[in-house]
Amino acid sequence: MKNPVFNIKKSLIANLTAIVCCVIATLNAPAANAQTALSTNIAEWATTTVNLGIEHGFGKKYSVMVDGMINPWDFSRERHFHLWMARGELRRWLCEPMNGHFFGVHLLGGQYNIKNIDLPFGMLPKTLDGRHYEGWYVGAGVTYGYQWILSRHWNAEAALGIGYAYSPYKLYGRCAKVLQSDHRNYVGPTRLSLSIAYVF
Repeated sequence: MKNPVFNIKKSLIANLTAIVCCVIATLNAPAANAQTALSTNIAEWATTTVNLGIEHGFGKKYSVMVDGMINPWDFSRERHFHLWMARGELRRWLCEPMNGHFFGVHLLGGQYNIKNIDLPFGMLPKTLDGRHYEGWYVGAGVTYGYQWILSRHWNAEAALGIGYAYSPYKLYGRCAKVLQSDHRNYVGPTRLSLSIAYVF
């Protein structure tokens, strides 16, 4: 059975590529006070999820953020939480980019293969032993956050996003038998970050 972490849908990739192209165009736009930062989310590392983000400020009040995550690991007792996700966000700062309060809007998409792990916030129904979910999702949301300047090059960030995601999925039993095909209309947290950032 193909692992959906690497079985990437073409339409989703096309949309995410468009987001990256917008970010690259922004990075190439001249701005007197432009800043770029690389960040990683400690909260996601706590779930063994590898992640990295890049943010670029433009104008006096705005920045764009693109981040991604992947979790390919297998755990004991036949558990796994395979997933990948990409997310793009436009942020509006009350003071200046990468300093203080900000509000944002984001788009996200990804795929998952989850076995013997129950997710919070009712993301998916609970499963019995030996069953697992495979699916993909796209969504959007709004964010509020705050960044603290720790030093010339280091910032810390806390942010919470709430939004909606549409997720078709299949529930598999033993011997790869499909037990259910359905979809989920998820409403709840779409971003939770406690991040550290290096500002260039």
